[in-house]
Amino acid sequence: MSPRLDTKPPVKRRKEARPGEIIEAGLHEFAKNGFDGTRLDDVAKRAGIAKGTIYRYFDDKEALFLAAVLSYATPIFEQIDDVIDGYQGTTRQLLTHLFKVIHANLVHGKLHILLRIIITEGRKFPQLPKLYHREGVRNGQKMLKRIIDRGIAAGEIRPGAATDLPIVIMAPALMAAVWKMTFEDQQSIAPDKFLDAHVDLVLNGILKTETPDPD
Repeated sequence: MSPRLDTKPPVKRRKEARPGEIIEAGLHEFAKNGFDGTRLDDVAKRAGIAKGTIYRYFDDKEALFLAAVLSYATPIFEQIDDVIDGYQGTTRQLLTHLFKVIHANLVHGKLHILLRIIITEGRKFPQLPKLYHREGVRNGQKMLKRIIDRGIAAGEIRPGAATDLPIVIMAPALMAAVWKMTFEDQQSIAPDKFLDAHVDLVLNGILKTETPDPD
C-alpha cells in the first residue's frame, strides 16, 4: 500500500526552546488556576506537548514553579546588580531606575502572578514562599543593601531605621501590585501615579538633601 502523500509531517520544535515554552504555559495555568488548581495535563495541553515531555525537564509541579521564579524574578535583580558598581549617576538616579524596573516587572509584568500565588497559597504550600525567598527575595535584599551602602558612603543617604531595613523601600511597589490584584476593578489607579508616588515617598524619606540630576 502506497503511503499517503498528503500527510503533513509533525511540527518539530527546537529542544532548547521547550523548557521556556513549558514555563510560559505553566505560568498561564498558575495565573488561571493557582498553584493547587494547576494540572500538568493542562500545562502540557497549553504547550502543545505530551505530558511526559514535561518530566524530561521538570520533576514535578513545584519544580516548574521554581523554574518560573528563576525565569521571571532572578533576572530582574541580576540586571540591576550588574550595573551598581560601575554606575556613574547619583543614588537618586539609581534608585529611580530600580523602581522603574521593579514596577515594570512586578506590577505590569508576569512577576505579580508568582507573588499572588505566594500570598494566597503560601500557607498551604510553605515550600513555595521558601523557594521564592531563597531565589528571589534574598537576592533582592542583597542588591538593596549594596545600593544603600553606596549611597551612605557617597554622603547622599541619611542612615536611619529605613536604611537599617532596606526592604521597606520596596513597599510602595508591593502595594501597587496588591492593589492591581485586588482593587483594580473598584478603583483603577494609573500605573505612573504609583511609580511617581513611590519615587517621591522613598527618595524624600532617605536622601539627605535634594540631589539635582546632572544636565
